Amino acid sequence: MAPPLLTLDGIVLTFGGTPLLDGAELSVSAGDRIALVGRNGSGKSTLLKIAAGMIEPQDGTIFRQPTATIRYLPQSPDMDGFADIRSYVEAGLGPADDPYRATYLLEHLGLTGEEKPETLSGGEARRAALARVMAPEPDILLLDEPTNHLDLSVIEWLEDELVRSSSALVVISHDRRFLERVSRNTVWLDRGLTRRLDKGFSHFEEWRDTILDEEEREQHKLGRQIVREEHWLRYGVTARRKRNMRRLGELQDMRQKFRSHRGAEGVAAMAASDAADSGKLVIEAKSISKSFGDLAVVRDFSTRIQRGNRIGLVGPNGAGKTTLLKMLTGELAPDTGSVRLGVNLEIATLDQKRAAVDPDETLAHFLTDGRGETLLVNGEERHVVAYMKDFLFKPEAARTPVRELSGGERARLILARVLSRPANLLVLDEPTNDLDMETLELLQELVAGFPGTILLVSHDRDFLDRTVTSVIAPDGNGRWTEYAGGYSDMLIQRGNAKLDEQKDVRARNALKPEAAKPKAAPPKKLSYKQKFALESLPGRIDAATATIANLENQIADPSFYDRNPASFAKTVAALERERQSLAAMEEEWLELEMLREELDG
Repeated sequence: MAPPLLTLDGIVLTFGGTPLLDGAELSVSAGDRIALVGRNGSGKSTLLKIAAGMIEPQDGTIFRQPTATIRYLPQSPDMDGFADIRSYVEAGLGPADDPYRATYLLEHLGLTGEEKPETLSGGEARRAALARVMAPEPDILLLDEPTNHLDLSVIEWLEDELVRSSSALVVISHDRRFLERVSRNTVWLDRGLTRRLDKGFSHFEEWRDTILDEEEREQHKLGRQIVREEHWLRYGVTARRKRNMRRLGELQDMRQKFRSHRGAEGVAAMAASDAADSGKLVIEAKSISKSFGDLAVVRDFSTRIQRGNRIGLVGPNGAGKTTLLKMLTGELAPDTGSVRLGVNLEIATLDQKRAAVDPDETLAHFLTDGRGETLLVNGEERHVVAYMKDFLFKPEAARTPVRELSGGERARLILARVLSRPANLLVLDEPTNDLDMETLELLQELVAGFPGTILLVSHDRDFLDRTVTSVIAPDGNGRWTEYAGGYSDMLIQRGNAKLDEQKDVRARNALKPEAAKPKAAPPKKLSYKQKFALESLPGRIDAATATIANLENQIADPSFYDRNPASFAKTVAALERERQSLAAMEEEWLELEMLREELDG
């Protein structure tokens, strides 16, 4: 095994209150391809800055090979003082580095080098910063959200370039497919500590869930052990004769461990506010066109969008996705053609620039528009603090200025505001930017299950594949075509799909060798037994859930164990059986429901 080029050990950093990093570790050797993952606000960017030497921890040791070169990609690059992009990129080169490398990267990233820093868009600034850190071909590349604001063609090029690179990588990204392609190791930063898996990101979720399940079981066991020890102290024969100080000390230690345990971060309760159903026809565009000077952005495009459709718009930056989106929603009039909007439309919009946020505004004021302490969600008046908890904000954050939030927390706040508005048409322009994996999963479920209509602009291939019913993509010269299915389906229909875009990545990773053998043709419909199970399982699941709640209430009674230890043990055993039964029923229902959807086409 190669000696590490960089080692962080026992890193501690606190910004008041609970430590952000509390013994975190990171080791990077030649050839490592590390995906650094964790919740928004968990300290991933901070740990990367410590690795880059930009922040000093309060405790811990840092070792960097004296000859190792390290380059760090920030989320917001500083280009002040540079006349043009070429000078900014070349400033990152060392005396022995090849200057042609800068030219090569600029060309492949779609830049000439003559651009002025003050005129760059977000995507152009990100591409320039990537060229600067990649040009020297350093020993270690530290990349913080490298795919943000990049279009799909550049993301795919970057994937290939990083896979071929000789540099060790540590990458923070919300783009699942990007991480699955470039990573061979995964480091999970959770509650101040790091855990390492020597497998790529595609194995992360199963590994994480196993760890959290085991942690929950251990915490439950500790709680039961405390109950037993407290019972012994009150009623044990030895306790009545003489206090056993050693055993009492052990009990106090267990109590402290139980109280100080930082449970896993909660799960956001993300849901869109319902509005009355729109008409069946939501948007009808007939031969619409839009030009800016001699540039035709949209040319002779027609579509019919019906209630329940989820439409994804994809294409390079500058292709006209936002322009087409604005025309379809009536915000921008076409030069020629017509757009007809359906009846009863209630539109909620998340724009790409997030320009509506005042950095000095408090979270509570932003969510309520300054109208007191409550807001109306789904026709129900809710206190702003309770609504904030649904999106994983702590009560004390209500008076926090927006400027103190991380990028991911700010994205979650804006989503909370958009989703509180009644809507039957959601317009989401790059909604996945800066979201952590868990919040991204919930947004994915919300989009896939939204009863209304969704127009979605995104560069996230995995997100598109999991959510949209059709994709609108540019063909050049202002021409746009609509394709059935997700992003991978679009590539297949165009005839230029890559293997890793043809199938769902997680399904491919789970594929066993024997699964590649020819199989019998799948059934064309559910069997009677399967239909009966699909219809009866929801009721059985509800009944099991009620039984579990009843058993949990019994166990929660602090006097139950004292009254009848044998009955208490039987109740705990029954609870465990019911939980296992519920899990099995939920798994069976999910498999049957997926089969039914597949058979229904």
